[in-house]
Amino acid sequence: MKKGISTYSIHGGEEEYNRIVKCTDIIPPIHRTAIYKHPSDIQIRGRELKYSREDNPTVFLLEKRMALLEGSKDSLAFSSGMAAISTLVLSLLSKGDTILTSKEVYGATLQLFKYLEKFGINVISVVNEKVIDHIKNGIKMVFVETITNPLLKVSDIPSLVDICKEKNVILVIDNTFATPILVKPLELGADYVVESATKYLGGHNDVIAGILAGDKEIDNIWEWRKVLGTYLDPFAAYLVLRGLKTLKLRVLESCKNAEKIVEFLLNHKKVKRVYYPTLYENYENVKKFMKGFGGVVSFEVDSRETALKLLNSLKIIKTSPSLGGVESIISYPIISSHKNLTHEERLEIGINDRLLRLSVGLEDIEDLIQDLDQALNST
Repeated sequence: MKKGISTYSIHGGEEEYNRIVKCTDIIPPIHRTAIYKHPSDIQIRGRELKYSREDNPTVFLLEKRMALLEGSKDSLAFSSGMAAISTLVLSLLSKGDTILTSKEVYGATLQLFKYLEKFGINVISVVNEKVIDHIKNGIKMVFVETITNPLLKVSDIPSLVDICKEKNVILVIDNTFATPILVKPLELGADYVVESATKYLGGHNDVIAGILAGDKEIDNIWEWRKVLGTYLDPFAAYLVLRGLKTLKLRVLESCKNAEKIVEFLLNHKKVKRVYYPTLYENYENVKKFMKGFGGVVSFEVDSRETALKLLNSLKIIKTSPSLGGVESIISYPIISSHKNLTHEERLEIGINDRLLRLSVGLEDIEDLIQDLDQALNST
């Protein structure tokens, strides 16, 4: 990284951007055009700019800024986090390859991996803490999340890096819950990092987008993005660029609020169990490479009926399946993020019908605690 550029800088990428578009605007314009004059001498990544399914100046600026944030040579933007994951695995895996993943990754990610089996790709899924024990010769890719959804276990990234390098295995980290503010998996040695920019990167619950960063095979992944049509819309890219300006402030404030919510829930008689990274046995180890533990807290109440009544009793906190925005949002994993898993599959990874997941936003913390308190007491 160039001297003088903060690792959390909201700027960067302008040199290459301005080489393409002679722009003096403080806020970069949105390039809404689908096509460009062609042939021309304007290029992005050594390719002539001609069609917005391939490249777009607004999207390119987002990619250069995300590369700076993630600590990579380059990054690619996609129409969603799932588009980023799908394009990555399809570009790198072939018939007969094996992917090892945690059973505790996002439900749609696990569903995608199951679909890959019809194309002859082998999938091994185990509980998160057992992934490292199953890395062996013959595994092509390991895919885990920095912080799992919704039980918030932190993966031991340095240990995963060591054994993946020893076995020549591609390591992919979904860093959505942590963001590059709390940890940079690429700097720890991971091969690729993916993020749902819909969440903290965008930060305002008004955009769907995905990011992939890494230093290998970017040209190949770019080709797959072109033919799969998973490219990001330029207006969506603009919204993520806007979100990046406050990313550090929002993430750190959410972490601070989440820790206060954890303390409140641990002492509430209606709460049976609380899940947060600081409450797990490996906390002392993971805090060596994490700069915070995120703004998501999960907790259990005594029954399904209580969980549903609580959802309907909240006044400030909204019920919705997403996370990472300025608004506090609560979800019920069995009917949202993990609804596609069977009852038995959910129970195996600790997701029961009493579990709720809270994404702590930026409202006044006393207001949030009061809202939770009145909703819990109403049950």
